Formats: sequence, C-alpha cells, structure tokens
Amino acid sequence: MLFNVLRSSGSASEKLLYILILVFCTLLSLSVHEMCHGLAAYALGDRTAKYAGRLTISPFSHLDPIGALCLFCFGFGWAKPVPVNARNFKNMKGGMVITALAGPFSNFLLAFIAVFIAIAMSAVGSAIIGVGVSGIIMTALVNLAAMNLGLAVFNLIPIPPLDGSKVLNAVLPSQTYFKIMQYERFGFIALIILINLPFFNRFLNWLVSGVFEFYQHIALAVFGG
Repeated sequence: MLFNVLRSSGSASEKLLYILILVFCTLLSLSVHEMCHGLAAYALGDRTAKYAGRLTISPFSHLDPIGALCLFCFGFGWAKPVPVNARNFKNMKGGMVITALAGPFSNFLLAFIAVFIAIAMSAVGSAIIGVGVSGIIMTALVNLAAMNLGLAVFNLIPIPPLDGSKVLNAVLPSQTYFKIMQYERFGFIALIILINLPFFNRFLNWLVSGVFEFYQHIALAVFGG
C-alpha cells in the first residue's frame, strides 16, 4: 500500500493525494469493522460496547495505532478490540461468534459496495462528474474495496486477539480453547512475524484478489459487462 505509493513515479502532489485516500480508507474500514462488533453485541443484549462509547463511526474511538499503521502500509491490520461481556448473551458461544464475525462481514459488505459503485461508474462513464474527479473516486473505491477485503480476511485468522480466535470458541471444546487462550499474549508477536513473511502476504493477497474478482463478476453481470 504505502510503500507502493512511495516507490511510484508520480508527482509529489499525486503521491500526497493517494496517501490521503489511503488514510481515509484506513479510518473508515477500521471504524466500520469495530462499530459493527459493538452493534452486533448490543443487538444480542450486551450493552458493554455502548457504555464504552464504541457504537460510533468515529475512528478516534476505535484506532489501535500499530494495527492502523499495518493496515495503512500493508493492507492487513486491526483496531482496538470492542469490549464484550458474553454473560449478557442468551447463548454465550453463539453470541460471541456472531459478534466476532460481524466485523469481518461488515468489511466484506463494504468492499462489495465499493466494487459495485466502481463498476457502475465505469458503465456510466466520466462524462457526468468529469475525468479528474471520476479518477479520484475510482481510486478511492478500489483501495477501499482492497483494504476492507484485506481487513476481513486477516481478522478471520484464528490467532488472538483477531476475530478468528473467538470463532474457535464455538468449534473447540472449552478446555482446549482455554488452553490456547493462555498464549493470547503471544498473539501480537505472532501477527507481526506473519505480516513480515513474504509467503504469508502472497497467500493473503491471493485470497483478497480472488474475492475481489468474484465481486467484479457479480457487478459486471448486473451492468451487462
């Protein structure tokens, strides 16, 4: 993401504009992700996120500086976890799974909306809003889609504190799950190592590209492309 911009041959103003687009995409993607965690928990009877002020789109309530930087630079990252009290759910395990998956699902949905709008703009053309503005919007939409897919896929990895680790609670025996969670404090270190492994990044990029192309096929089918 960021490194590709810095290595590009564009002018300083073009690079600055692209960086601003990346900042916008990063803030929006993380905020939607965490807000939807909180909304899902709230809908299931847990008001912890509401009392913590996390049912908001404001990025200042959700940002984890390192996670945001990773998303900004690499396209894969995380935000500050939303506080959840599973005891407030009628079904503790089921409630935690729904709450955990709400974040990635929101990113998959936001990515699809971005791709859909981008394809719609391509079908209509740039005559209505102008070539320059159209190009900026298209760049923002493509990056928003890619970043949200990266955020969704990355957070489904079953390593604490990512959302995928919470889904394990539904498929593993409680005793096994709690043994795994004893090593939760090492999850952050494992994530940093994974992000810096070339084959891991290639695998995640392959997944993101696959979903992106699938979304494109759906949108093109709608607009007769």
